[in-house]
Amino acid sequence: MEKSQQIVRRHMRFTGRVQGVGFRYRASYAARGLGVTGWVRNESDGSVEMEAQGTREQLDRLLVMINRSEYIVIDRIETQEIPIREHETGFRV
Repeated sequence: MEKSQQIVRRHMRFTGRVQGVGFRYRASYAARGLGVTGWVRNESDGSVEMEAQGTREQLDRLLVMINRSEYIVIDRIETQEIPIREHETGFRV
């Protein structure tokens, strides 16, 4: 299997103008359209936390789709690969 087609799970923390701008719903819409599973939530410090699972290509496309909004301004993304969840279905906000 090509590395780009391998299933991975990433934990991501986004900082910048990421709350109150439709970030979570944009992420959810994009993830569902791409077949990515996981979740996204606002944090009390103004950041957004997300876990997303799919191929490397799907996850790269997910970030591109989130970043297309004129209202969302991502200053920084902290990313860590974590173990996949075998039986996860769907993407939740």
